[in-house]
Amino acid sequence: MDAPLVRAARGGSQPAFARLVAMHERSLRGFLGKSGFRDADDIAQEAFLAAWSGLERLRDDDGFRSWLFGIAWRKALDANRSARRAARRDEAWREDQEGETAAPADPADRMALQAALAGLPPDQRACVTLSLGQGWSHGEVSEALGLPLGTVKSHVTRGRERLLAVLGGVS
Repeated sequence: MDAPLVRAARGGSQPAFARLVAMHERSLRGFLGKSGFRDADDIAQEAFLAAWSGLERLRDDDGFRSWLFGIAWRKALDANRSARRAARRDEAWREDQEGETAAPADPADRMALQAALAGLPPDQRACVTLSLGQGWSHGEVSEALGLPLGTVKSHVTRGRERLLAVLGGVS
């Protein structure tokens, strides 16, 4: 039943493929929804796009429906894996943020620090921000900014001294 439409679609007929979509859309979305996938509509759409671009890989024109459902199933499994990875990343980030919650800085102190940082040369400011502000090692800063390790170390040391002097600390 699908074979003539598949052959026409493989030849570039968009109306033929649109007819295949119309014939299988409802059952595909129903299958995905009943299989527990919350994003059934999005997954079905992705499956149809993949089918359209991959029609040349279909070996049996009469097997379009099962081939399409297989594509959708794999897309659904991929979406679930991706959602689980994203949830784990989000949870790790939240835990990281909870561990870093310190007493909020006084707004005047934050403004003074921003002004002091603005007074540093850009490369020194970047080294200080990454090393002291973000906790990066000197090696990581060196690699990220493309600066020699010795330069990073001296930028951090001089930048810290200048910040302490500007903010009223002991240098």
